[in-house]
Amino acid sequence: MSSMPDTYTFHTDSEQETKELGVRLGRSVPSGTVVSLQGPLGAGKTVIAKGIAEALQINEAIVSPTFTLVQEYVGTMPLHHMDLYRLHGIDDFSGIGGEELLYSDGITLIEWSEKIEDILPPGTVRVKIAIEDNGSRDIMISGVVW
Repeated sequence: MSSMPDTYTFHTDSEQETKELGVRLGRSVPSGTVVSLQGPLGAGKTVIAKGIAEALQINEAIVSPTFTLVQEYVGTMPLHHMDLYRLHGIDDFSGIGGEELLYSDGITLIEWSEKIEDILPPGTVRVKIAIEDNGSRDIMISGVVW
């Protein structure tokens, strides 16, 4: 019997359904959780982030921090939103002080987290988004208990 949480697969047909899944996820994870968001450009990683922010009662507009790398928001708990698209790996990540955010209060969302896979903490919630031919999404989530 494995003690690892199961992987759940969700199918969404619209941006709104994808965001609602993010809201559900944001309500399910405790402070201190790292959420790894993976998928191709335009898959909906930032849409999931917007849903998580909504669950935390954050009223600011959530945008992908591609140029700033890290955006921080305050709601019912802190939200640290990172986008590693422009980084080249763990050394770049360490250079911006990213590792301390892996062990901070609140929820840390990491887009393009595959670039630092080897240093993601145990218990990281993994969200992998695949775009289907018809534009719908298959979203696999592991590491969370629903």
